[in-house]
Amino acid sequence: MRGLIVALQFLTRLPVPALKDYRDEDARCAVPWFPVVGGLLGGLLMGAVWLGAHVDPWLGALCGLLVWVGASGALHLDGLADLADALGAAHRDRERFLSVLADPHLGVFGVVTLVLQLLCKLVLLMLVARMALFWVLLLVPLWARLGVWFWSRLPPLKPGLGAHFAGSVPWGMLVFQGLLWEGLSVLFPPFMFAAPVVIAAWYGFVHTRLGGMNGDVLGAGIELSESGLLLLAVLTAGAMY
Repeated sequence: MRGLIVALQFLTRLPVPALKDYRDEDARCAVPWFPVVGGLLGGLLMGAVWLGAHVDPWLGALCGLLVWVGASGALHLDGLADLADALGAAHRDRERFLSVLADPHLGVFGVVTLVLQLLCKLVLLMLVARMALFWVLLLVPLWARLGVWFWSRLPPLKPGLGAHFAGSVPWGMLVFQGLLWEGLSVLFPPFMFAAPVVIAAWYGFVHTRLGGMNGDVLGAGIELSESGLLLLAVLTAGAMY
């Protein structure tokens, strides 16, 4: 259970027992629990959107977005903003990219990306509420955090938190869990069967464009995967009905 507690502490702002003797290897032990934490966040998100949608889909979307950001502590939004600043300022200069990525200050590229990401999620959550696709919200955060298992197989860009995640999940567990959740996703909204494509797309971008990962890259992948999966669900449901 130590790994689960660390995963909850790292990925959420939910109240959990404090660990006084935290060690660097605890980060590796926490990664296998990421999908479980994603499912918990998805349950909270689904409940918030469902309750708010009883009044209006837009209110459901707003409630969901507030719970999503609040429960995760905007951790992954921070990674997305940092990566956007680095990509926008680097101009293909790797040293410049790494320097900006490590800069804690927020630039214009990061601000614009944050605004667009939040607007994107708000609109997509409204459409999910309007179409009554509430089960999607249980699976989206789960799949996005399962993606960390794949993305963390990439080499670290530099020493840091991301390096502690590298190779933390054995290939056997990775494949088994991927197939397990793939099968369970088919039992719910069938369009979530394509979730691995979204995860693979981010892996391909990071591999070809960045050449490695760190904590910001993993966080950005979670955020973009969540939006991509919501968009996939909405478009597919619209085509079906």
